[in-house]
This record gives sequence, C-alpha cells and structure tokens, in this order.
Amino acid sequence: MHPHYPANNMKVTEHIAQAKDTRISFEVLPPLKGKSIDSIYDHLDPLMEFKPAFINVTYHRSEHMFKKKADGSFEKVEIRKRPGTVGICAALMNHYNVDTVPHLICGGFSREETENALIDLAFIGIDNVLVLRGDAPKNESFFEPDPHGHSYASELLGQVVQMNNGIYLEDDLQGGVKTNFCIGVAGYPEKHFEAPNMQTDLANLKRKVDGGADYIVTQMFFDNQKYFDFVNKCREIGITVPIIPGLKPLTSKKQLNILPRIFNVDIPTDFSNEILKCKTDKEVEQVGTEWLIAQSRELKNFGVPILHYYTLGKPRVVRDAVAAIM
Repeated sequence: MHPHYPANNMKVTEHIAQAKDTRISFEVLPPLKGKSIDSIYDHLDPLMEFKPAFINVTYHRSEHMFKKKADGSFEKVEIRKRPGTVGICAALMNHYNVDTVPHLICGGFSREETENALIDLAFIGIDNVLVLRGDAPKNESFFEPDPHGHSYASELLGQVVQMNNGIYLEDDLQGGVKTNFCIGVAGYPEKHFEAPNMQTDLANLKRKVDGGADYIVTQMFFDNQKYFDFVNKCREIGITVPIIPGLKPLTSKKQLNILPRIFNVDIPTDFSNEILKCKTDKEVEQVGTEWLIAQSRELKNFGVPILHYYTLGKPRVVRDAVAAIM
C-alpha cells in the first residue's frame, strides 16, 4: 500500500463524532491557471502541524470575456480562471494523507457535468462534498443557472442524494452503484444577501437539511454573538446537524469596506475602531490576528465541533491564531 495514501477516508461527520476537542479545518483556493500545485503545498505546509480534520477546496465557475475579432466584431470567449478542484483534492489527499472536501457549485455546470464530477470523486475515494449555489459571474449582477443545470443549492443537493441512493440521470441505468457522500451546505449567520429576511433564509436552510444535508458550515463572521444567535435560531426550528463556524482574518484596511460589500457581514465597532487607528497593514494584521485568536478561543470554549479557517492568501496569520489556541 502506498505509504501516503489514506487508509480510511473519513466523513466530516465522522471527524466530528470522534473528536475529543474542537478540531481545525482549512479552506484553500485552486491556483490560477498556469500555476503549479506547489503553490498550494507552500501555502498549507505551515498549517499541517495542526493536523486538520479536512481541507476544503473551492470551485470557481469559468468566466466569459469578449475578444475583439479582426473585423471589429466581438466574440464571447470562455476563460477558466482556476481549474482543477477535483485534481487538487486527490493531490492533497495523497500528499498529506488528509481528507478533502471539494466544493460543488450550480453556476456554469450542467447536471451531466455534475454527475461526472461526482463519479470521479467516488472513484478516487473522496466522500465529502460541500454543495453551494455559487455566485454570479464577476461581470454580471445576477446569478444565472446553466440551461441544463441547477438553480439552487437544494436542487444540487438533491442530485447528490439521488446518487447516494443509486439513482443516476439515465433512466434506464440499472443497478447503479450507490455513492456514499457526506454533504455539507452553507449557512449565513447574517442572512444570505438575496434572502428577503432571516426567517426565509432559515426556512431555506432547513429545507436543505431536511433534504439530506449532513452538516452546515457558516459564512465568515467577525462577531461571535451572530454565530451563537444563528445556532439558537437553527435549533429552535429543528435543525439538529452540526454547525461549523467559518472564520477569516482581517488583514488590511481596505477589507473594512470590501468584506461587508462582498460577503454581507458586519464588522463590530470596537474591531473597526482598532483597525482605523492602525498606520500600516502590518499593524492591521496584528490587530486582525488578535481578534481572530479571541474569536477562536471563545468559540472553542463554546464547544464548536470544528473551527473552519478561510486561509485565502494569509496562511501565516491563520497559523499564528491556531497556534495560540491549540
């Protein structure tokens, strides 16, 4: 047997069930096209000492740009910015002997492409997925589903559940192998920006859990009270699955304006005041690290199953924070 290869892949829910204390997980972006996997290894190497339960790898839809042709007209060209989520998951699993969670999105994928991706994942022994609707392309303000794809995460979830029951897209396919995916979904402590109100958003989340989701991972937040309230509201309406908090370090002044706009999150006043006092991004990074440590500590004391860190581009800050609470 290959010495690195995971002897027994575990589901996210199994990691949670077997943990004696709060575990850690990380999320990474695929490298841009043309970059090697080494950029991810360099990013993760300093973090692997914390023995993460799993590593999430995001998926980015391809985007379109308009190229001018010789005759002056424009043609729509598809560009894939960050390919390779499935391949990266397999590489990480092999390189670090760690479980991986690929993200699956609705945007830009037909049902057939989704089914093929799930078959590939099952072949390489990955049995965790996080299903998301995905965002609108950068140059468009509204999400448009693929003509042969899903409009909502709940529909994508339904397709994974069907495959777990041995039901594939071809009607006449007899005796299809049942896949064994543990399915995560996203939750929004401060509500999804397109939901009219929190109640609607929670009802939608409950629909995903009732439809077969095994756990929830939250959008980033900077105020733990938002997470505590969210968990309480979920429990009140009968959502019993684990709710993993998602955390991100704030490391530059411009994020004070960018993060609320992109992710619809509030930044607490005392935190933003501290950041506004900073003269340099190095100072901001220090304040951001201290805030992340305080957040992580409080959540760990609360007994969260896993602390999930969005490491995007700032592994050192995340490393310092995790080292302080372990």
